[in-house]
Amino acid sequence: MELSIYNIKGEDTGRKIVLDDAIFAIEKPNDHAIYLDVKQYLANQRQGTHKSKERSEISGSTRKLIRQKGGGGARRGDINSPVLVGGGRVFGPTPRDYSFKLNKKLKALARRSALTYKAQKQEIIVVENYDFAAPKTKDFIALTKALKVEGQKALFVVEALTDNLVLSSRNIRAARVMNAFQLNTYSVLDCKKLVLSEAAVAVINEQFKA
Repeated sequence: MELSIYNIKGEDTGRKIVLDDAIFAIEKPNDHAIYLDVKQYLANQRQGTHKSKERSEISGSTRKLIRQKGGGGARRGDINSPVLVGGGRVFGPTPRDYSFKLNKKLKALARRSALTYKAQKQEIIVVENYDFAAPKTKDFIALTKALKVEGQKALFVVEALTDNLVLSSRNIRAARVMNAFQLNTYSVLDCKKLVLSEAAVAVINEQFKA
C-alpha cells in the first residue's frame, strides 16, 4: 500500500511511502484479538487500590450487645456486625492486581488488525519527519490545521518524542503524541486520524512484522 507524504504545511511533497501490507492490509483482521488486547490495556491502567473495611477492621467494641438466648430477637454479636449501621462490609473490595498476560503473537495480530482497519477507512496520514524549534502550542495548532485534523481526535506518532513536541501538544485536548515503539491497539482505535511520521512508519514496519 502506498500513501502520499505531506509536509508540516499540509502540502503534498510528491513522494510516496510504502506501508507494509503484512501490517496495514492483512487479509483477515481478528476482532477477538483486538478485544483481548484492548481489555488487557484497560485492565493494566487500573490501580486496584480499592478497599473497604471488614468486620475485624472497624473501630468499635467487641462486646456482645445482647444475650444469646431469651431476648426474643435474632442472635447478635458486637457492634461491628455488618447488619448494623456503621458495621463492617461483607465481601467488600480489597486491593488486587487486574493485569493479565497475553501471547505476544496475539498482541501483534491485534495491532496489525487495528492498523488494517485504519488503512481501510483511509484514516492514516503520513508526514515528513518534523520537530519544533521551541515549545509553542500555536505551532502544533498550525500543524493540525494544515493536516485538516483540527478538532478531531488525532494521534501523532513519531520515532522519538522531544520535549518541544510534547510541550507544544499537551494543551490540545483532541490531540495526542506518542512514540512509535509504544503504539498499541487501544491508542490506534481511540483516534479518528492516525498521523505517522516517515520514521515512525519505518519503526512500525519493523516492529509489527508477523
